[in-house]
Amino acid sequence: MRMNDRFFTFANSKLKITMQLNYKTYGKGPALIILHGLFGSLDNWVSHARSLSDTYSVYLLDQRNHGKSPHASEWNYEVMAEDLMDFMDEQGIYTAHILGHSMGGKTAMKFADDYPERIDRLVVVDMAPKAYPPYHTHILKALMGIDLSVLNARKEVDQQLQAGIEEVSIRQFLLKGLGRDDHRKLKWKFNLQVIYNNYHRMLEAIVFQEPFHAPTLFVSGGESAYVLKEDHARIKESFSRAEFISIPGAGHWLHAEAPAKFLEIIRNFLSD
Repeated sequence: MRMNDRFFTFANSKLKITMQLNYKTYGKGPALIILHGLFGSLDNWVSHARSLSDTYSVYLLDQRNHGKSPHASEWNYEVMAEDLMDFMDEQGIYTAHILGHSMGGKTAMKFADDYPERIDRLVVVDMAPKAYPPYHTHILKALMGIDLSVLNARKEVDQQLQAGIEEVSIRQFLLKGLGRDDHRKLKWKFNLQVIYNNYHRMLEAIVFQEPFHAPTLFVSGGESAYVLKEDHARIKESFSRAEFISIPGAGHWLHAEAPAKFLEIIRNFLSD
């Protein structure tokens, strides 16, 4: 098994803004690209990439404003879909299986609408193309209320987050996005200010120009409210070959809560 930690250069065509998008690769075989969710990074998917590397060339990407990828003021599904297309062109990948979780799922759906010919099979994890309520408002408020310049340890950050975020699992997830700058000062790896300013764009529906016809799997958590049974009919209007699987007892982070079952479902679908 091989692992490469590289950087990818892309240009924003009209503005000629050049950035470097961070990624890692694992394994050898047909290309499988995985996109993380809001506040996350490619590191959230390393264990799954290693498991799937026996069959696929797995590419983990840090989407813009997340992980080790650059920060940019423009942040929406249109530009993130363009980032993915440019990445595939640079890597010489014409078609690939695409898997996206949450925000990454919407990026993948936007990519399916804009570049349908570039996808072999699509997996959308606990996300629908519909508009969503602002579920993360309290999280953003808690994060924006923290002054990292006066804090020295993760424990201190966690203590301050407790006032606005009761769930331990959510705080632990957010703390994975905490790093240090060149002066060893705490900083968020994700671009908090841009996320706060543009959060409404992440809630928008993906409106399809025409139906997407490649095999598509919507896998969701049985305890999650992100994809409901009443969403299925509307989803099939945009995804003509959509299939639906729910993992009982799992929530929005179903890939972390039920990893073995999740991987079994993904392998079966991609190899069908």
